[in-house]
Amino acid sequence: MADPLKIVFMGTPALAAHILERLVMASGANFRVVGVVTRPDKPRGRGLGTEPSEVGAIAAKHQIPTLKPVKIRTWSLLSEVEEFDPDILLVAAYGRILPARILDVPRIAPMNVHASLLPRHRGAAPIEGAILAGDAETGVTIMRIIERMDAGPMYFQRTIPIEPTDTQATLKEKLAELGASAMLDAIELASRSALVETPQDESLATYTAQVEKKDAVIDWTASAVQIERMTRAYDPWPVARTSLGRDEVLIWRAAVEEAASSGSPGTIVAVKPNPVVQCGTGRLRLIEMQAAGRKRISAADFLRGKRVEAGARFGP
Repeated sequence: MADPLKIVFMGTPALAAHILERLVMASGANFRVVGVVTRPDKPRGRGLGTEPSEVGAIAAKHQIPTLKPVKIRTWSLLSEVEEFDPDILLVAAYGRILPARILDVPRIAPMNVHASLLPRHRGAAPIEGAILAGDAETGVTIMRIIERMDAGPMYFQRTIPIEPTDTQATLKEKLAELGASAMLDAIELASRSALVETPQDESLATYTAQVEKKDAVIDWTASAVQIERMTRAYDPWPVARTSLGRDEVLIWRAAVEEAASSGSPGTIVAVKPNPVVQCGTGRLRLIEMQAAGRKRISAADFLRGKRVEAGARFGP
């Protein structure tokens, strides 16, 4: 009987941690996770004590040898990865483009699970990108890694629909589970030398960038459809936001209103039974809001508490 494949896993956030947990639980006669590479520990919480990444925490729980390099283009990291003697390098949301000398280490392949249907939504924010674009479906792509961002040949994809109520958080949960199952399938195919590569169509490639807080500031001249997508794409972070007078407010949930539009973008055209805001195109019904340092509450209660009336405006 062949020895189990040796896997080195590279990843950082919660999505990757879920995949690692599934791999560890499924390991045995066919494969085992012999090492983990993740980002360095960071200060977290009010005490600013250092804590491991989500992947680092899973690795520690299962006592898997873990590397936490500050720099990845070093000979010392290369040597440490080589010592694991991996058959496969599995990467999920590690967050950096890996150098060729790392990619050449595994005997079978360096493989990545990307949370989109490549070549659409390459880059750091594919889940947010799919919601913002209004895509009807998304999924995961298992691919061979090359020294270009998410551009390597694909092994296979798994697809799921994007529901009208899906947020960044709910979609990440679904894709984490889908990605874990897909990774297990990829390992099984690799064990039989049955992986088949399909080149990506570069003419169809789109890109996403790392999301920043400023990206979540609402431009009320945009359409109601686009602003509603923002509320879902940026939940739970950085949360769609605007200003009301001098105060910043967060908008967690909203819905597009089927109504004729007129008036200046950002104007509150109704407050009962729910607040309705004029957008560049269409109107948006606000459902759930939050003031800085306060709890999330219904938008109706929020504006009632601030004694806001129709005619007031959001934004600068």
